[in-house]
Amino acid sequence: MRTRDVVFLHGWGSGTGVWDGFARRLEPRCRVHVLPLPGYGTDSAPAALSLAATVTAVARDAPRRCGVVGWSLGGEIALAWALRAPRQVERLALIGTTPRFTSRPGWPCGTPPAVLREFGQAIVVVRANVLARFVAVQAKGDGRARHVAGVLQRLYERGVADEVLAAGLTVLASTDLRRDLRWVTQPVLVMHGARDRIVPPAAGRRLAEALPYCRFHLLRACAHAPFLSQPARVARLLRDFFDE
Repeated sequence: MRTRDVVFLHGWGSGTGVWDGFARRLEPRCRVHVLPLPGYGTDSAPAALSLAATVTAVARDAPRRCGVVGWSLGGEIALAWALRAPRQVERLALIGTTPRFTSRPGWPCGTPPAVLREFGQAIVVVRANVLARFVAVQAKGDGRARHVAGVLQRLYERGVADEVLAAGLTVLASTDLRRDLRWVTQPVLVMHGARDRIVPPAAGRRLAEALPYCRFHLLRACAHAPFLSQPARVARLLRDFFDE
């Protein structure tokens, strides 16, 4: 069995530090590559960064063939990447991911667009308070809520540029991959916290049902970041998936 290269993509606002300690749980069976989204590393990102530009940047920095783990916004980027480059992305694991973040008629399992707009406007005025509330919502209901919130709070305090945060919100507001899911030919593992208040579990279920070659795991007592709440279990599921 060959050692597989596995790329980890983080979510909105958190940076690569969210994978500290966890990604290594896949070693030595996998070669782990924790890549920053544009604007989260040493390079700055343009304010109008698009989903397509983000996928291009990530694909350029990734191995020629790899598995991918995407969380939240990172999961949407991973899906778009898998659609664009099926020979590069061999297998796909999605955590707390939705093909459409905002709600609309026929898609109730999302955030109302007006709420997302207000969130983006509030960050400019009272950034620290808004991000603190966002962290609290991500951890709310989790069986290890205090631990999860503590890890996320430290990451969000590191200070990603406002224009990078704004660009990420634009991607979340504008992306709709639902019609393209049937063209994802890779094996996919979808994991979702049963108590997720950022991306409703119903979105994860619908995502899994629409993907041709997918299995779904609902992680009870977990909220939006199950890999922080139940790292041993999530790592085991990922190792088994990438070993196939």
